[in-house]
Amino acid sequence: MLRPLCHPLPRLHITGFLLMQRSNIFGRQDILGSWLPARYISNESVELKTYNDVVRFSLDKSDDINSAEKIQKNKKVKMSKKAKVNELRFYRLKAKKKMNSSNPEVRIRYKLEKAKRKETWLIEKLRKYDIPNPPPETFDPEILTEEERHYLKRTVKVICKPCKPGQVHEYAEELARLSKGIVIDIKPNNIIIFYRGKNYAQPEVMSPPNTLSKAKALEKYRFGQSLEHTSQFIERLEKELEEYHQHLAKFRKGKEDTTTRC
Repeated sequence: MLRPLCHPLPRLHITGFLLMQRSNIFGRQDILGSWLPARYISNESVELKTYNDVVRFSLDKSDDINSAEKIQKNKKVKMSKKAKVNELRFYRLKAKKKMNSSNPEVRIRYKLEKAKRKETWLIEKLRKYDIPNPPPETFDPEILTEEERHYLKRTVKVICKPCKPGQVHEYAEELARLSKGIVIDIKPNNIIIFYRGKNYAQPEVMSPPNTLSKAKALEKYRFGQSLEHTSQFIERLEKELEEYHQHLAKFRKGKEDTTTRC
């Protein structure tokens, strides 16, 4: 005789049934947590934040709003073409107002500031064309006999034309390096006197090996000329400003004297 394989389910109360379901769910979670890796389980807490009248949900990431603020601050605002034109127009009108000012001190100071800005710009430009000086060569000490001293005790006279004031010393250093001679004297009329030593040799090329190209040398010369004229212009403006201050002081002193006499 065959027995029934399925047994009839016992009658349970609704509350008991729900409690049994909860226990089964928690039991399954415990079983899953024992064999699932940690990366599949999340313990993040959801937070509700309000920023700038906007409601946002965040999952333990409090730096999101701060990072967004930093990005907005660091982001440069691109000016439109019209805004750039208006800005340039404003600066031009400001400069025109200073140039046409009735006060001579304002006009002189504006020219002086502009010339000083140009001077600093030219100095920075000229630094690009500077060539590093080569290291000085080391020579053995000269050991000469009396006959060699009598024969080699001669001097060479070099006349530098054209030569700017103060440039003759640079020429003397360069010639001493190229000819391996000794500079004895530099006379005021741009004359250099050398002593022929044991290592003296007439230089074939009277220029250093590391020279600039023709185009760069021309640009350097132009910048140098502009810098020289700008520095002279600055000196003249500073003198004008000083004379204006002296004139103002005299005028105020004369006005005070007239008021005291009255």
